[in-house]
Amino acid sequence: MGARKRLSSSSEPSSSVVKEDTQNKPQEKLNLADPPIAPPKWGLLLKLSLLLLPYLYLLFYYYPIESELRRSILINAGMSLAGLFVTVKMIPVASRYVQKRNLFGYDINKKGTPQGNVKVPESLGIVVGIVFLVVAILFQYFNFTADSNWLVEYNAALACICFMTLLGFVDDVLDVPWRVKLLLPSIAALPLLMAYAGHTTIVIPKPLVAHIGIEILDLGWIYKLYMGLLAVFCTNSINIHAGLNGLEVGQTVVIATAILIHNIMQIGASTDPEYKQAHAFSIYLVQPLLATSLALLSYNWYPSSVFVGDTYTYFAGMTMAVIGILGHFSETLLIFFLPQVLNFLLSLPQLSGYIPCPRHRLPRFDPQTGLLTGTNDGTLVNFFLRNLGRKSEKALCIYLLAFQAIACCFCFLLRYFLAGWYK
Repeated sequence: MGARKRLSSSSEPSSSVVKEDTQNKPQEKLNLADPPIAPPKWGLLLKLSLLLLPYLYLLFYYYPIESELRRSILINAGMSLAGLFVTVKMIPVASRYVQKRNLFGYDINKKGTPQGNVKVPESLGIVVGIVFLVVAILFQYFNFTADSNWLVEYNAALACICFMTLLGFVDDVLDVPWRVKLLLPSIAALPLLMAYAGHTTIVIPKPLVAHIGIEILDLGWIYKLYMGLLAVFCTNSINIHAGLNGLEVGQTVVIATAILIHNIMQIGASTDPEYKQAHAFSIYLVQPLLATSLALLSYNWYPSSVFVGDTYTYFAGMTMAVIGILGHFSETLLIFFLPQVLNFLLSLPQLSGYIPCPRHRLPRFDPQTGLLTGTNDGTLVNFFLRNLGRKSEKALCIYLLAFQAIACCFCFLLRYFLAGWYK
């Protein structure tokens, strides 16, 4: 995470479950004795690339997708792959600059061990955000014409993501109060809300049609309010489901992979060109998100050599929110976010002030055994530890990401069983 412990004695709770503990020291020169960060974990990337096999199977073999649409998806995939390698190369360079500006932290979950004394550069999510935006902007040259109906919404989505990345970096630098963090996504979502020209209707579930009397309901401005609230939830839910090396980026990678598979399934099963374009629109944004996130995960996986900061969690949450909104599958997106929903519900008593909330709601680390013990704080991380027993940080992160993958599979099963009956 990107929040840091300041010299201020304020005990105001933070919406981020933070990983690092950084002192607010005066400006000082970069210590040339500081070792460079560890190299990327390429083996991890090769293993995670297996997650894309179902997507590639559906894209190239299972569904007869039009050649022009497949061509656009492949161009976007190629540019995203280039973005992955650029991100991998830029992170070590950026880490030297952020350390020079004293943007570093100490890993609290390794306190009392030699690794706990290592200065870990943070806010490296800024690299992912910049590369993502460059890839997404350049892709317009290959896919959108000047009179494209989708161009306005595409640029509005990029404006929201850019705005959120900027506000996230500001949060990393200034360490704003958690109550302000809740408002930042509302501000960043304004470009999309103002430019959105799509439908504001919802399809009434078939079991309720007989009782309501209509099949389509136009919500008007309420739909846009819902869009704004979804952006707030997605952004902050990634931000508070954190506290372990690789957890923030890992959950984004799992959800982004599920979104890719969902989109290609909807494209292959539909005959409506407008519906297909909406889901292709989502693919154009989620492929570069997945590629750049994988590059960051190669440095952030246990043991982390960089911290992602609020910059990344805000960027990732906003990106997935606009993907779900403009792809018109917000209900599915919320089921993909089931672990984040549960974490939010567990956190609500503390975030609302009903129960005292410490600044760092992390488990207790035992430097003798290297294991984490769950506390009574309301987070999914502590909930897993209280019920599964003490775990190492790496093992606990794998359990949580496996739960994230199970939630995504549950979403696909739910859609399969409810297809034709619910909507």
